[in-house]
Amino acid sequence: MPALSSLVTQLVAASCRRPRLTLLAALALCGAALIFSAGHFAMTTDTAALISPKEPWRIHEAAMDAAFPDNTDTALIVLDGATPELAEAGASRLAGALALRKDVFSRVVRPDGGDFFAREGLLFDSLTEVKAATDQLLKAQPVLGPLAADPSLRGVAHGLSTLAAGAVGSGAGLDGLEGPLNAVAAALEGVERGRPGYFSWQGLIAGSGPGFSAPLRRFIITKPRLDYDDLTPGARATHVARAAAEALHLNPGHGVRVRITGSVPLSDEEFSSLADKAWMVGSVMGASMLLMLWLAVRSWRMVGAIVATTLCGLILTAALGLLCVGRFNLISVAFIPLFVGLGVDFGIQLAVRFRAERLTHKDLAEALAAAAEGVGGALALAAAAITLGFFAFLPTAYVGVSELGVIAGLGMIIALVLSATLLPALLVLLRVPAQTAPARSVALARLDRFLVERRRLVLWGFALSMALSVAALPAVQFDFNPLHLKNPRGEAMSTLQDLMRDPDQSPNTIDVLTPSLGAADAVAAKLSALPEVSQAVTLTSFVPRDQPAKLAAISDAQTLLDPTLNPFDMAAPPTDADTAAALKTAGAALAAAASADHGAGGRAALRLSRALGALAEAAPAQRAAASGVLIAPLGTFLDGVRALLTAQPVTLASLPATLRAEWIAPSGAARIQVFPKGAVQDNAALVRFAKAVRSVAPEASGGPISIQEAGRTIAWAFIEAGLLSLAAITLLLLVVLRSGREVAFTLAPIVLSGFLTLGTCVVIGQPINFANIIAFPLLFGVGVAFHIYFVMAWRAGARDFLQSSLARAVFFSALTTGAAFGALMLSSHPGTASMGKILMIALVWTLICALIFEPALLGPPKAVQT
Repeated sequence: MPALSSLVTQLVAASCRRPRLTLLAALALCGAALIFSAGHFAMTTDTAALISPKEPWRIHEAAMDAAFPDNTDTALIVLDGATPELAEAGASRLAGALALRKDVFSRVVRPDGGDFFAREGLLFDSLTEVKAATDQLLKAQPVLGPLAADPSLRGVAHGLSTLAAGAVGSGAGLDGLEGPLNAVAAALEGVERGRPGYFSWQGLIAGSGPGFSAPLRRFIITKPRLDYDDLTPGARATHVARAAAEALHLNPGHGVRVRITGSVPLSDEEFSSLADKAWMVGSVMGASMLLMLWLAVRSWRMVGAIVATTLCGLILTAALGLLCVGRFNLISVAFIPLFVGLGVDFGIQLAVRFRAERLTHKDLAEALAAAAEGVGGALALAAAAITLGFFAFLPTAYVGVSELGVIAGLGMIIALVLSATLLPALLVLLRVPAQTAPARSVALARLDRFLVERRRLVLWGFALSMALSVAALPAVQFDFNPLHLKNPRGEAMSTLQDLMRDPDQSPNTIDVLTPSLGAADAVAAKLSALPEVSQAVTLTSFVPRDQPAKLAAISDAQTLLDPTLNPFDMAAPPTDADTAAALKTAGAALAAAASADHGAGGRAALRLSRALGALAEAAPAQRAAASGVLIAPLGTFLDGVRALLTAQPVTLASLPATLRAEWIAPSGAARIQVFPKGAVQDNAALVRFAKAVRSVAPEASGGPISIQEAGRTIAWAFIEAGLLSLAAITLLLLVVLRSGREVAFTLAPIVLSGFLTLGTCVVIGQPINFANIIAFPLLFGVGVAFHIYFVMAWRAGARDFLQSSLARAVFFSALTTGAAFGALMLSSHPGTASMGKILMIALVWTLICALIFEPALLGPPKAVQT
């Protein structure tokens, strides 16, 4: 290390002798780096690439993705309609429009719709529900006939007239018909008042009992063509889908709500939340950093020199990083805060010491040489130790952090070289004026004496805090669920949370890959028996049970309803006068029926009679509006009924090829999709569900498994890297310091600050997650640097640490980094905000350990110890 210290001193002296040449060389290097970065910049937002593909769970995941590539990187479009007809028609039209955009979507499917489910959908209900549905349709036959023959407002009026006449003629009255009559009346009253109204024939026929289902939610699954060179790879697909929905008038104003979720939109939305408030975060970060730097050195020229040196180092590090790893990823890009935090520290250390040396050296070059001689060894040792610490991430399975270690480690070398070359050159060229020494603080002098004289008391206090922090470790929350890092107010995330509340729609499913369909059915039977599983679906699940009895009931209904639903004679479109006359006739018929029935049915008929009369007397535009409310969904409903009544026997061989492709791979391998029982939303429930499934199928994959395994992989990567870093830095310090005691003096405060940070997280309830765990390498790097500075100064016989320029440099270095990156707490992205919080906590404890614990631990200066 004396050689490195000497090298730093020589570099500073050489740069001072040739400041312009040094500046030109730095500018040339920066220019070349910018040109290289512009031509080779690449960044991937593919989170799957962050963890080594050699991990067993990644191998299972890759096998499933290879067998069924269309099931990965998808976007789910959720349509909620005010009526079942609006939802179904909207999904059908939107799916058709998106299927035409082959340039944007490689696949568009409707998991709950299409020709197959339109025809065979009733077979998937229970036999009781099938019989109830056919009975409901048969009871509605008197109304369906006029509607099918005359799908217009006139046909509705004729159907109501027939209904009223039948009630009077049979003597049964209107009992039980109050629901349908009130529904039609409410729709017409809404039109009369100018309010948007929605009416469902399907809901009218289904009623509230079992039978004909009336779902209000439909789905479209798309596979966008992604561009991973873009921070939002699926943005184009999302834009196209939204534009298509708007063009088809699928919006709340027309009774349909369209939302988009899935892995692709969730990822894109995450980057949108990162960009949100970026200007404010950046402004606060920059302003805070400049303010702290000025407070540290009290000279804008020196601030400018430090900032310019840091920016130059950042540019060179980015170019070298691209050269080494090819492209940045979501984790490796964190080299920016790491470099800025540690690079600024090197600059502050040299600048503050230079400021102190100017009091005794009037010549700039002499003052810089003296400063380099004073802190050069400590800077070189700190840079070497931090570099080793970052390189310790290389062997880990967490590829994102492994690449971060490479880039950040190289960045530390660059930061040291620039601090010894460019920074002194700029200070000389800017002719930084001499400054007065800061007044010595009486309070700090007393604290210095206290830390030495009462060091045992101080150390016992920190020992107690260490014990409490260690005791709190079991309560540290490790939340590696990536969904918890997303903005809950974003559409993709809020939609996903909505789906997770329904077990039948839960995205928290697990996939199992089996060699054949027979094997899949056998495993699925075992999985279905688990208490944590609601159902295990295979291709065989799409062959309905009890088909003969269901088909018989459907066939009987089809025989009776076919002449009704498919009339030979269709009425000609009515004129407005025809419609008005039919409305008057229907109103009169309902009034007559109401006069004979004083119950709820009679009151409903009278209400509808008044609405029909008012509509008959209204302007033609109002009748057109009423037609839009009642007739628009009629075609969707009648087409759906006609299709359901043509159901045919379903076998494995007759299943559509598109459906088979979702469950059987070209190789013959079969997929099982396992659904959790209940709404599984918290991590503990996911762990139980995944553990249960893997007890039967160890090769299972999917979100609940990848979330746990990724968390385990990441946690172990940091533990492994921490141990390797500790070992490497310990060895380095032993070689340089040649004293186990002094190595312990250097490392003990770092360990203490780490435990105190974790203990604080327990107290405030802040879990460790994918994002904020990146704060710990910065904590480690800054801590290593600070404590090496103090130990090296102590070895040289320094005393009164808190009044020294070293303490001033450490204090403002921590404040600069903390204030700058504490601004991340303002981010809209929960993960980034939590990173800013952890950084602030870590830097506060690092500063306390450096300024309070370290001086007490070191005791009297080495040169004067007795």
